[in-house]
Amino acid sequence: MRTSIPTLRTLRILTSSLARPSTRPIYLTQLPLPALFRKMSSSNLPSAQTTPGTTLLRQPVTLACVQLPSTTTKSTNLSHAATAVESAVQSTKAKIVVLPECFNSPYGTDHFPSYAEPLPTDPANPSPELNPSFLALQTIARDNKVYLIGGSIPELVVPSPADDPSSKRYYNTSLIFGPEGQLLATHRKVHLFDIDIPGKIKFTESDILSPGNKLTIIDLPEYGKIAVAICYDIRFPELATIAARKGCFALIYPGAFNLTTGPLHWKLLGQARAVDNQLYVALCSPARDMTEGVYHAYGHSLIVDPMAQVLDEAGEGEQVVSALLDGQKIEEARKGIPLRDQRRFDVYPDVSEGRVSYEEP
Repeated sequence: MRTSIPTLRTLRILTSSLARPSTRPIYLTQLPLPALFRKMSSSNLPSAQTTPGTTLLRQPVTLACVQLPSTTTKSTNLSHAATAVESAVQSTKAKIVVLPECFNSPYGTDHFPSYAEPLPTDPANPSPELNPSFLALQTIARDNKVYLIGGSIPELVVPSPADDPSSKRYYNTSLIFGPEGQLLATHRKVHLFDIDIPGKIKFTESDILSPGNKLTIIDLPEYGKIAVAICYDIRFPELATIAARKGCFALIYPGAFNLTTGPLHWKLLGQARAVDNQLYVALCSPARDMTEGVYHAYGHSLIVDPMAQVLDEAGEGEQVVSALLDGQKIEEARKGIPLRDQRRFDVYPDVSEGRVSYEEP
């Protein structure tokens, strides 16, 4: 469906119990990694070696990507996101909603410091002055009763008073909320966008940003596991492969490809991650706005199925794309082309085993 609109230091894996009537997520406490995976294998979470026939997606669910522009005024961006998500939920009945990368600010190294904000010490009580984007996302998720992948925001990590103020760090961070407004996970962009295509584009996120250091997987109790990564992360298939091996039904990437890399690789990468891993992939871009800033987003948010077919794709402007995700489609793809049973781990390693980081150091 296409609708125009007016305008994760612990591993946070969520689990549900069939014996529990409530769908409220439960966080596992901090455990050594081997103990944690033993715990996971005895729970209702899909095992690391999920095989075709196992329901990764517990019930069908509609996912919507809300493609909207970012202005130079943070408060305007936040209020517009609230209106846009409400409209998208009403029109599509989506239960999982995705916002774009840097939805609260213009995208650019010159902008990150001035738009960055710290995450609240107490996620249940964010400050309107210090944490406006966190508060806005929390409210949007709660008011609309949806799982919200809040695109990304520039995050500021403030040093303690004893530290040198110049040691402050900035991250490109996605905040994921549940339908009660609870923070489920954070993902800091792992791979920073440092590229130089002569005559086309040069961009160096590492001039300002620090990289995240973990893979982010979240279990949505009613549905199953998703993985969240940001933009340039999609070019590194290891993250996607690990997520698929750990039982995710969808890979979700807020991203802001530009007018050079977008036409070349945006859709291609979405389809590649889908066909490689035989699951759903969603990419959510800002809308293109040639009047703001010097970095212009490609747009073309899209949702891809496990056979790499594009289910819905936006154009350049403000728009919502949505699709019904059905676990049967994953099972059909994996039965028809049984890649998981045909992998040769006697020839090459299983990247999902061994040293995988699920928590920030």
